[in-house]
Amino acid sequence: MKLSDFDFDLPEDLIAVRPANPRSSSRLLVANAAGPSDHHAIDLPSFLTPGDRLVLNNTKVIPARLFGRRHRSSAQGETEAKIDVTLLEPRADGTWSALIKPLKKLADGEVVVFSDTLSATMEGRADGQGVIRFNLAGDDFDAALAQAGQMPLPPYIAAKRPADAQDMQDYQTIWADRAGAVAAPTASLHFDAALMAALAARGVELTYVTLHVGAGTFLPVKVDDVADHKMHAEWGEVTSTAASEIAATKAAGGRIIPVGTTALRLIESAARTGQITPWQGETDIFITPGFDFQVADGLMTNFHLPKSTLMMLVSALMGVQDIRDIYAHAIENKYRFFSYGDASLLLP
Repeated sequence: MKLSDFDFDLPEDLIAVRPANPRSSSRLLVANAAGPSDHHAIDLPSFLTPGDRLVLNNTKVIPARLFGRRHRSSAQGETEAKIDVTLLEPRADGTWSALIKPLKKLADGEVVVFSDTLSATMEGRADGQGVIRFNLAGDDFDAALAQAGQMPLPPYIAAKRPADAQDMQDYQTIWADRAGAVAAPTASLHFDAALMAALAARGVELTYVTLHVGAGTFLPVKVDDVADHKMHAEWGEVTSTAASEIAATKAAGGRIIPVGTTALRLIESAARTGQITPWQGETDIFITPGFDFQVADGLMTNFHLPKSTLMMLVSALMGVQDIRDIYAHAIENKYRFFSYGDASLLLP
């Protein structure tokens, strides 16, 4: 398939820069055999049945955006440069891979100072990314990062406004538990105490899995033939408990509805043999039309960027033309798009 098959025109004013408040007041487009219909996130339980299971990603976003200064002594005297760092992932040797701007202004061995307590040394570079080592580790590092860092808002929000203190709360799910993501599993941002209580009252079951969302989720697809795209890898885990819960629901005839494309990609990675099993590691699963779903019976997700891998995923689940129709309905009815936008419940 061609990249153009997943394109659409989106009015700029439909890109959300703040989430709905309260969270469950966001709109919810439900797409099922009856066609698209308009609701709110708090209505989600009415489209589920007792015994259905939602799969939730419990990753926790770290404040991975850092602004620092590099100081340098030269024959011309003391100079400094502003350095913008976005952490990507920790490496086995204790360093971090990071996007660094401007990379050319930082030499190997030089130090970037982010705060009175936090700094990092440049140790190398590869594929346009830097490798840095912080001066702190463990709880000391976590505390200093929380103080100095900002939430790494997606580029389409960051272009409209800077991150602020409110994003530390808004860009995190209420069940975030395992730190490691540099982007939020945004379909889960619609859940609050009221919605969780309504799901419990409906008899809907919950299972938690972990996929640490990486910055690669925002990388554009640069090839015309979709089959030529190399998917980025992200670390995830489906525990034995989670796999057992999902398998039991399937066996009992309940539906498995992942909340977010991250949860869907993870459980499908753990079920390539035909049934869900415990799984841990890096997944670069690339879901495009023609994909054989083994576990997911539907998906709750936000509205995605044109020509993105996530548009390909929802097209694989619902069908290319059906997704075109769903997105046309969303645009006509002024749903809010992307990370802080509204949600859809896709039930093929």
